Amino acid sequence: MKKILFLAFGLGTILSAQAQESTLKPIKINAATAVKNQGKTGTCWNYSATSLVESEELRKGLGEFNLSEMYIARNIYIEKAKNYILRQGKAQFSEGGLGHDLIRGISLYGAMPQNAFQGVTGEIPDHRGLKDTLKSYLDEVLKHRPLAANWLQGFEQILNQKIGNPPANFEYKGKNYTAKTFAKEVLKFDANDYVNITSFTHHPYYAQFILEAPDNFANGSFYNLPLAEMVNLTKTAVKDGYTVMWDADVSNKNFQQKKGYAILFADTADAKLPVLNPAVKEQAYSPELRQELYENLTTQDDHLMHLIGLEQAADGKYFFKVKNSWGEAGPFKGYIEVSEPYFAINTVSLVLPKAALTKELKKKLGL
Repeated sequence: MKKILFLAFGLGTILSAQAQESTLKPIKINAATAVKNQGKTGTCWNYSATSLVESEELRKGLGEFNLSEMYIARNIYIEKAKNYILRQGKAQFSEGGLGHDLIRGISLYGAMPQNAFQGVTGEIPDHRGLKDTLKSYLDEVLKHRPLAANWLQGFEQILNQKIGNPPANFEYKGKNYTAKTFAKEVLKFDANDYVNITSFTHHPYYAQFILEAPDNFANGSFYNLPLAEMVNLTKTAVKDGYTVMWDADVSNKNFQQKKGYAILFADTADAKLPVLNPAVKEQAYSPELRQELYENLTTQDDHLMHLIGLEQAADGKYFFKVKNSWGEAGPFKGYIEVSEPYFAINTVSLVLPKAALTKELKKKLGL
């Protein structure tokens, strides 16, 4: 979302457990496509949820895909522009978004492979200044009433220059597709196959609410679970072969990609931070602490990643293996080991396949 980094792009194929140099014992590592680099963009929501969809294609046996993040990013900017105009400028307009924006983007516009459309700035995108240019255009449009009938065409012209103009049709394995037919016929994509989850105490459990996050411009609803159930759902889903889009706060000293770990160690006044490793002592987590940090704006939806595995330390502590979109940064080549306490406190929201939910949980949620 707001995290914008430029790191060397990492090439690779499907991850295997042997590819990582970790002292943690793998419980389940699910298939994922190569680590990518979001470059100088704030569209991590796009990279993380695209990776989720790519893993679902692998899980279903439909093949390995390298989908175009820029195709969806461009189209979600159009959705943001429509929202901003109809709300007369009284709405969030930024690079950020949530995982459900990618799911919605594919349902509205379809999808295409990276080799059909990667954008004008190349494989590692550079969107510096793009948001400001787009917003300035929209603000100028709003100065004139009634609005110019062709305002959207002018907006799309900027997108074509800065991101690129995707093809109406493209070839894939000898057959011609549009983005919509590719999503339907090749990816077998159905937005109803995914569900949004969160856990906060200021709304009723087992019901949906519109998550209060600045980048939730689309007013997406999330099912609210007790914290223990959200954590257990994530563990169970991974064990059963599913992966999870993870929206979290990472703008804290506990998240250290360069060292390979995100661990909820106790606050200290010492300038020297504890050495991050699986054996370090961590704080206990609770719904009350989680809610306090959310309501005092310590916890914010900084960054979205793709959770693909579950591991365990020698002392029994659980860690989630998380794929980031900053290239092959850190000791685990673009992955980071996230402890259960860090996950429990810093998670803002999740997107995962609905099939990953147990029958009991589906019944509680009315699904």
